[in-house]
Amino acid sequence: MATHRKHPVAPAPGDTYVQSFARGLQVIRSFSATAPRQTLSEVAAASGLTRAGARRILLTLQTLGYVASDGKLFTLTPRILDLGFAYLSSMPIWDRAEPVMEALVQQVRESCSAAVLDATDIVYVLRVPTHKIMRISLGVGSRLPAYCTSMGRLLLADLEDDEIRERLSTSTREAFTKHTVTDLDALFAKVMQARRHGWCLVNQELEEGLISIAAPIVDRAGRAVAALNISGQANRTSAKVMQETMLPALLDSARTISRLL
Repeated sequence: MATHRKHPVAPAPGDTYVQSFARGLQVIRSFSATAPRQTLSEVAAASGLTRAGARRILLTLQTLGYVASDGKLFTLTPRILDLGFAYLSSMPIWDRAEPVMEALVQQVRESCSAAVLDATDIVYVLRVPTHKIMRISLGVGSRLPAYCTSMGRLLLADLEDDEIRERLSTSTREAFTKHTVTDLDALFAKVMQARRHGWCLVNQELEEGLISIAAPIVDRAGRAVAALNISGQANRTSAKVMQETMLPALLDSARTISRLL
């Protein structure tokens, strides 16, 4: 896995910045698993807009078929998936990666996922579950914080040191369990450990009983463009057992997918 790489920084708003489009995205992002149905006032508050501004955007999205309303509550429609799947369809690698992941799941009998880094989060782009092991319902498009996940730390490790610290410092470092590392220096050390090893294991930091191990998917330049992980239950598979019995197969699968890039 390549290291010490500076990723491009998003340009500051200027003459090319379309504010109305940005506000439309804010409205879309205001909907979530915890807020799937919202009133106009709730959308305005969540997106930082006036009621009038939020109303114009919601009615535009409704006209385009991305939002539905019963007259009081607004919800996203399935058409919104077109926006996310446009990304997936532009990356045919995931169609080719799925059989590799399915074979890995058959081999290790644990769930397997692939994710990419987006700011301080990881975003799931593919998932092959065996059975439900988390309270959180995960699927394509699900987001989790990078700082406390195996795939997140591994993908952060591919950035420049100063960028790693910046992303960690701007993360909302919540202690999800008694094991969650939230201290900035301690987290940076964990990311550096992942960089040295070329893989990352996280033990019950996101959720009690959940353990996961990740390997990088790299392009021809050695850049980590995604990560692959195996997740399981700590009471059934210890960190030591996962590292000894599953890591070799995980690394091999990640290399196979990398060769497909």
